[in-house]
Order: sequence, then C-alpha cells, then structure tokens
Amino acid sequence: MRVTRSLLMLLVGLALLVGMGSSVSAQGIVGAPDRGTDEGLGPFDTLVIQGVMLIDGTGGPPRGPTNITIEGNRIARVGGRVPQEADHVIDATGMYLMPGFVDLHVHGGGPPKNPEVEYAYKLWLAHGVTTVRGVALGPFDWSINEKERSERNEIVAPRIFNYQRPGSGWDQGGVDTPEQARAWVRYISELPVDGLKLGAHRPEIMAALLDEAKKHGLGSTAHLGQTGVAQMNAIDAARFGLGTVTHFYGHFESLLKDYAVQPYPVDQNNSDEQHRFGQVARLWDKIYPPGSPEWNAYLKEHLELGTTFDPTMTIYSASRDVMRMREAEWHDKYTLPSLMDYYVGSRQNHGSYWYYWTTWDEVAWRNFYIRWMQMMNDYKKMGGRVTTGSDSGFIYQTYGFGYILELEMLQEAGFHPLEVIQSATMNGALTLFEPKGEDIEFGVVRPGLLADMVIVDENPLANFKVLYGTGAVKLNDETDQVERVGGVKYTIKDGIVYDAKELLAQVAEMVDEQKRERR
Repeated sequence: MRVTRSLLMLLVGLALLVGMGSSVSAQGIVGAPDRGTDEGLGPFDTLVIQGVMLIDGTGGPPRGPTNITIEGNRIARVGGRVPQEADHVIDATGMYLMPGFVDLHVHGGGPPKNPEVEYAYKLWLAHGVTTVRGVALGPFDWSINEKERSERNEIVAPRIFNYQRPGSGWDQGGVDTPEQARAWVRYISELPVDGLKLGAHRPEIMAALLDEAKKHGLGSTAHLGQTGVAQMNAIDAARFGLGTVTHFYGHFESLLKDYAVQPYPVDQNNSDEQHRFGQVARLWDKIYPPGSPEWNAYLKEHLELGTTFDPTMTIYSASRDVMRMREAEWHDKYTLPSLMDYYVGSRQNHGSYWYYWTTWDEVAWRNFYIRWMQMMNDYKKMGGRVTTGSDSGFIYQTYGFGYILELEMLQEAGFHPLEVIQSATMNGALTLFEPKGEDIEFGVVRPGLLADMVIVDENPLANFKVLYGTGAVKLNDETDQVERVGGVKYTIKDGIVYDAKELLAQVAEMVDEQKRERR
C-alpha cells in the first residue's frame, strides 16, 4: 500500500491505534509494506546462475563463464556443472555478476521528501545495493522494526545495519557526561543496534563513547561537523578509536598549515547553509599539500590506526556543477516531485543551499575535490580501506542513482574499476563485521557466504554508467540508432531474486501517482 499526502496523517493515527505491518514513525515516515507473494523469486532449495562472468569483490580479475550454485540463502559452489536437481536456473550468458553492493551511509527519508521508505528501498535494490548502514535510517524504534523485518525478508529492502546517534532511544536525556555516554552505549548494546553515528563531540565524551562501544562490539562512524571539528578532527577521533570517518569533515582540518582553526570570513554564520557549505571548499589551499611529509604522515597514522575512509563524494558533487545535477536525466521519471521540491534553494531544508550559488563557489569546490580525491587515492595506495556511501536524499542526489555516481567518482579519483568494486563490496562488509569480531557474511562471492549479488548484462568495468537505472547511451552501429543499454538486471538478496527493472517500474509508478495528485 502506498500512502498519499492526504492519507498520511490518517494512516499515522490508525497505525498507533491498531498496528500494521508497515510501521509509521512519530515523525511520519512510513515503513515498507509487507512483501507480496509476487515480489521476488525464491529463495530456492537450489538456484543456479549459469554461464556468467564473475567479479568476486576481492579485487581479482573477472573470470568465466562460470556457474554459481545457491542453496537457500547461501552460496554453495562457484564453478562446476549445473546440478540436475536445480529448482531454478538463470541463464546469464554474456552477463556479469558481482557481490551485492554495500552503501555505508544512508537515511530513509520521510516527510516532506519521501514519506514512504519503500521508495528508497526499491531504488537501492534496483541499483544492486543489498546492504545499507543507516546513520540513522530513521527514528530509533522504527529503525529497529525495519531492520528486523528486512532480516526476515518480510519487506522488499536491503539488509539493514542500524547505527544510532548518542542519546537516541532512551528516556534519560542527552549524553553530556562521560558517565552518560557509557550508560547509553551499554543500553543500546542490548538492542538490535550495530553501532554509533557520532558527531564532533567533546574529547572526554568521544573517548567514553568509543571506548565503551569497543567493549560491546559496536561499530562507529563520525560526521565531524564544523561546529566541533576544532576540538575533534579526524586524527583526534581516530586516536580515540573511531572506526570510520564519513564525508570530508575532519580531514582537511587535521592538515591546516598556517592555522589551528579554519580562517572563516568575519561575517560567517554557520546557521546559513550557503555560508556553511560554501566555506568548506575554501580549505583546499589552506592545508599541507599532497605528497608533503605532513600529508604522508597523516595518512600513515590513519593506516596504523585502521581507520576506514567513507568519503561519500557523490553527495556534495552538485556543489561543483549544480546545473548538471539539477537536470540529471533520471529526475523526471524516478525522482518524486516532493523530493525535487526539497532539493531546490530553501532556508528550511537541509542541504538546499542554493540561495545564490556562484561560479566562485563551483570553482572552489572543483579545487577541493582535486585534493579530496587525491587523499582517498593516496590512502588506498598505502593499503588503507576506502568504502562507498551515498547519503542520498539531499543535494540533488536521488537514492540508488547517487550510489552509482559514487562509483564513478572513485574511478575519477584514480581507483581502477576493480578497486572501486572492492570498495563497494568486500571493504564495506569488512567495515561492518570487524567491530563485531566476526568474519564477513557477504561482500565476496565465495562458498558459505550469503547469496547477495548483482547481475548486469553489460561489463561494468568498461563503463560504470551501465549500472544506473537509466542505463548508458550507446550507438548501435547495425541500426545507426542510439540505444539505452545496461541497468542492473537482477539483484539477489538472501537468495531471493528481484527483477531490478520491475523495481524501477514500481518506483516510476510512485512518481506518476504523486504527479497525478498534484494536478
């Protein structure tokens, strides 16, 4: 069941009174509807993917054609003949198979952007994303409910790792002392919560949160925002035990050359988002340059500490060319009008900082990206772990489409396409399971792991654009006509086979429905 704006408040009330499979949070975000009997095939006792080219996620070269045998929700064999007792066979001749993608930075949306999380789930799955780390996905109890329903495959959704902000979920107020920080971590450690989404907390709070999280096998990721980064930059946080630095925050501030804090204009107002995001890029020439002893020492210390970099370059990419992202070819068919409304210049909506975006701003961001990309590539070359996250639902980045752009941007940064796939699969899985002290359950195609996979009928290493739901434009030399090729064909999660193009068709219908309501 999809929910129109006119029914949303009624639905919230009914949900509170009688309960329903599709939960509604107090903030109005609608949980996914129960998975229909016609949504996804399987899992099967024996499913075989026949004749496919395999990119296994480890960084190794493609190989094949080969057969992948799945029993239930686990990979049983890679290679060998098709067993006669197979319940279902996918003829994947000429296609490519990879592990399901891992998006390490997501939010589920909610009013006014996309009232129904089903919209985001289906866009993620349609782009091969089988696992997401919600930071947070949504409100506390609602996120737990969605996580558990996804684990049971009661909904059409990626598997969900649930990270929460300090103080969320309990009735004991904020986290303002080290004692409160430790108490809150102990509280969530008894619940279906996988880790902490942190900000730039005071040193004594950060130390307590991270120390207690490590004791309880909880992961950590931090957005080290400008209001606190002067006292808690990326290397400070990593020394306390932070697992992942997400976005760019904290990196450049750790490398300031002539200042201890960013030299903001005297009329800076961080509550004005154009000031906030516009000044970010002005750090590009205030740091020790790439290749300098300070630059190399910074990256080497992170390597020794085991920090993961989750850059989410995609989410800020409109800052260097807002016209391109505003006019992206998928908006008309796949971006909800309500989400498009949220993107445009607004002093109320987070990330909608296009009050008067200038050529000066875009040039500064292009220069910033040169340094940022070089940092990610240098860290990767040292052996550091770089992952893929999207943070879509803001700044002209629509769910799923924004994730594929992250793959393209890592290639732009200097990653070989096989390194990009490794970042999107195995590296993400390692980041999620290491805090638990457990071996990975997905992220690589090998026997014994969960059957999370993505299949595409074009070679993604030759062109990541074939992974977009809109595919890639290619001239057919036989007909002399321009065609659309690619788009993910199948996404397999937990041994259940989803037709990616059918998921996109359902999303397109959601968009059409909202457009009809507005007429």
